Amino acid sequence: MSERLQDALLSIEGEAREAEDWGRVATYIPELARVPLKQFGIAVATAEGELFSAGEADTGFSIQSVSKVFALALALGRAGDQLWTRVGREPSGSAFNSIVQLEYERGIPRNPFINAGAIVTTDEILAGRQPKVALAELLGFVRAAVGDDSIFINDAVAASERAHGHRNFALANFLYACGNLKNPPDLTLGTYFHQCAIEMSVKQLALAGRFLVAAPGMPRLVSRARMRRICAIMMTCGHYDASGDFAFHVGLPGKSGVGGGILAIVPGQASVAVWSPGLNANGNSKLGTEAMERLARAMDWTVF
Repeated sequence: MSERLQDALLSIEGEAREAEDWGRVATYIPELARVPLKQFGIAVATAEGELFSAGEADTGFSIQSVSKVFALALALGRAGDQLWTRVGREPSGSAFNSIVQLEYERGIPRNPFINAGAIVTTDEILAGRQPKVALAELLGFVRAAVGDDSIFINDAVAASERAHGHRNFALANFLYACGNLKNPPDLTLGTYFHQCAIEMSVKQLALAGRFLVAAPGMPRLVSRARMRRICAIMMTCGHYDASGDFAFHVGLPGKSGVGGGILAIVPGQASVAVWSPGLNANGNSKLGTEAMERLARAMDWTVF
């Protein structure tokens, strides 16, 4: 499989380089708007302990909403199934930052991967702790998953998000008004913005995703039952209102971020990370999404 996988990655990178449309970088976070558009990297960490890559696989980028996977695992470790009294497990069918849906559902976010749900998840991690302690725990979890203590939070990106996160402030204040935040909105959002500003390369992100692969030799940071549940939510909710389309074309649990990263899990076999900062109309990496479809087809990877 090794030669076949590496050949597939090189072929996918070559096709990506020839693309006429690279999408558009996120402009509502100024630090992300400055990222050069024409970049592409992909990496696969296998259950056999091998790491394959192509393109800008060592370039750091802001993982943004991909961080919600790690935050969810940590929050479930703290609160267990009690977390589901505060946030649902259903696809949203709406934009990731929808306020209308949150109001309609009276302050209970549809799932932990839309922004409102992720704010609640971060609030659970923060409960009873100082922000620095909560962030240190989250960063420690990610570093343990990767096996790399060099993973860091990009403070410039976090500051840029905070300065321009007006819609997130609206969501957090509505959650607080509904009694679904344990901490003041400003405190929870400060933690949330720093969480989203974790910076990694696709090699590091692929290694980080191994804790969900459920294979011998992989990091065991959560129970197998919890792995299944997190992967199920990634499948149904990981790409916002394009989650069904990603499942249809790729057939794997995945989580995207507006920094252009995607983490996908091939249960029992591999963790895949791809990055290209240009986004499609749904706010997911354009070339990253296309690359995941090509890789799944080339390797015959699917949960179906």
